[in-house]
Amino acid sequence: MTNHPLVARDAASIWHPFTPLTGLRPPLPVVAAQDCWLHLADGRRILDAISSWWVNLHGHAHPHLAAALARQAQQLEHVIFAGFTHEPAVQLAEGLLRILPPNQAKVFFSDNGSTATEVALKMAFQYFYNRGEQRPKVVALEGGYHGDTFGAMAVGDPSPFNAPFKPYLFEVEFLPFPEADHEAAALARLDALTAPGEVAAFIFEPLVQGASGMRMYRPEWLDQALALAQSRGVLCIADEVMTGFGRTGHWFASQYLTHPPDIMCLSKGITGGFMPLGVTTCTAAVQAAYRHDDLFKTFFHGHSYTANPLACAVANASLELLLGEACRESLCWLTGQQAEFAQRVAARYPQAVRQARALGTIAALEIAQGQASGYFNEARNALYYYFLDRDVLLRPLGNVLYVLPPYCITASELATVYQVIEEFLAGVNVG
Repeated sequence: MTNHPLVARDAASIWHPFTPLTGLRPPLPVVAAQDCWLHLADGRRILDAISSWWVNLHGHAHPHLAAALARQAQQLEHVIFAGFTHEPAVQLAEGLLRILPPNQAKVFFSDNGSTATEVALKMAFQYFYNRGEQRPKVVALEGGYHGDTFGAMAVGDPSPFNAPFKPYLFEVEFLPFPEADHEAAALARLDALTAPGEVAAFIFEPLVQGASGMRMYRPEWLDQALALAQSRGVLCIADEVMTGFGRTGHWFASQYLTHPPDIMCLSKGITGGFMPLGVTTCTAAVQAAYRHDDLFKTFFHGHSYTANPLACAVANASLELLLGEACRESLCWLTGQQAEFAQRVAARYPQAVRQARALGTIAALEIAQGQASGYFNEARNALYYYFLDRDVLLRPLGNVLYVLPPYCITASELATVYQVIEEFLAGVNVG
């Protein structure tokens, strides 16, 4: 479809995200989408097995979400959120607080995952500023990804993505990724860093590091880490942009813990994939540091589209579906299927799969191709096009192939995804 007029117009005017300007095929023109399927201009259909960058929960063009968006557009499309409020935002805040860990008390709106992270970091830094405490340090996990804005880049893994901006990022202390043989070292490092009382925040992706290859670690370790950090007054920030809204089997990955975080970042699935929206939640104790007659202790942060009514309305509709019995059943079924698939391919293709892992609706396979693991593994493009040519959208993270579909995926559609993966694994040349 390289000769399609839309592709030519795109090439003349658009710069795509995370896309080299040479060496790749042109983008595919999508004209419609329904459930798990993307419809291209030539009539071809692509099965979206990664929820279009992890945002789509209930399927494309879901009528319940579309109707909510249309109704809201005819009533109130947007209003400044400084000095005003509206029903969709209040309803969404109330709905989120009902399913978040019970210590979460306040909701701050923004636009996306990166901005949710920026809000969380600024919220933590100013919390101590308002209290007259000097806590200039932040701790994060090696391999983390928290977004592309400057604060988010600073607390993310110092990868080639961020190399051009390294001189402009604030200093962060990183813990070893707490896989089984590094758990003790990671906890010891956290202990040493937090002992002097200089750490303001510990930020982490709970249980699963998404962009670095769906790397998973134990909730028991994270519980220990949070207990230690919080005992020393450190604000713990859970970046649930990817893990939220059922992806790990609970509504939020933090619900696997007995020590809940102080601040949480949400985005991606919050609107079911319809609209951009970010949310940062915090405890009442965090907000209390800002409740002061001194004007300069105000949290001076906000975006033009903060709490956009259209986004909030569709998020409320998505939350209705998420909490319904049908979605609960789908989540339970999909969780079982993903775990069984990971076990099956690990046993059946030991020469092709270095490691298979699953948590909730996430399944990830580390393919035995290329020299090393990671996003820049040379196998990535070949893997991507192999599946795309078979009408399945799987966007590998280097040599890590993952399946993260919308919750509406059917048994036959999921079987199709699994089949093309197993066909590929059967033909892997390990030599």
